[in-house]
Amino acid sequence: MAAFHSPSTASIWMVLLLLIGFSMAAFAYGNFYHNFDVVWGDGRAVIQEGGDLLTLSLDKTSGSGFQSKDEYLYGKIDMQLKLVPGNSAGTVTAYYVSFQLSSKGEAWDEIDFEFLGNLSGQPYILHTNVFCQGKGNREQQFYLWFDPTADFHTYSILWNPERIVFSVDGIPIREFKNLEFLGVPFPKNQKMRLYSTLWNADDWATRGGLVKTDWSQAPFKASYRNFNADGCVWSSGSSYCSSNKNAWFWEELNFAKKGQMKWVQNNYMVYNYCEDTKRFPQGLPTECTFADIL
Repeated sequence: MAAFHSPSTASIWMVLLLLIGFSMAAFAYGNFYHNFDVVWGDGRAVIQEGGDLLTLSLDKTSGSGFQSKDEYLYGKIDMQLKLVPGNSAGTVTAYYVSFQLSSKGEAWDEIDFEFLGNLSGQPYILHTNVFCQGKGNREQQFYLWFDPTADFHTYSILWNPERIVFSVDGIPIREFKNLEFLGVPFPKNQKMRLYSTLWNADDWATRGGLVKTDWSQAPFKASYRNFNADGCVWSSGSSYCSSNKNAWFWEELNFAKKGQMKWVQNNYMVYNYCEDTKRFPQGLPTECTFADIL
């Protein structure tokens, strides 16, 4: 019969140290205290549950917002959001990466999710846009296939040298490819932070501004959790990428993911700038012609 050897004291301490390290890493992962700064709102942005939850609030006096401590030059960013419930008409919950706002000139880059509120019982509109060298006008809008106010859902931005992909719960809804060889600008040179804001935009957000914010419903609140950024962090003039870089740096949509995106666009897209010939009477933008065939 084999002898049983009890673990040594040193082994037990090693296991305990590893467990403590894992628990500390888990605590640091996606922690709003560690990853973000509240930048405006005079107390309307609140970090709760030890840093695992952040809520933004909007009332008639002010909205609120936060930004990431880190700046990124490429990355894959996930955040879970639960949007303003009930009558959210006039409100906008924006979630985006952008060149530093304080440094914005005519050539800033930006990748946008914006959630346009609506009357109770009506669907939210998910508004997406890509700015390159200060030029936007690349809007695509979608309804969602679930109630985004009932629970948290994951909204993701993949930004690598070849493409930008917007995803919802892992399902891609939009792809913006790098077509620089055709003269289409692509954001690749400017480091960007992650921002989110909750603000009043009743001059345009709901039915083009026809429906105004009902302030009797205030304060309006949106909630955030489970932030994850796997990317290249900009520091001291250089970019430092995660050890997992290859998992996303050259990531592209496979056949199944392209099928999911086609399903979303066929069933839930409500506006596509690439189909708006009235807006572009001289011809649709170059990327609209080539993106689907390259």
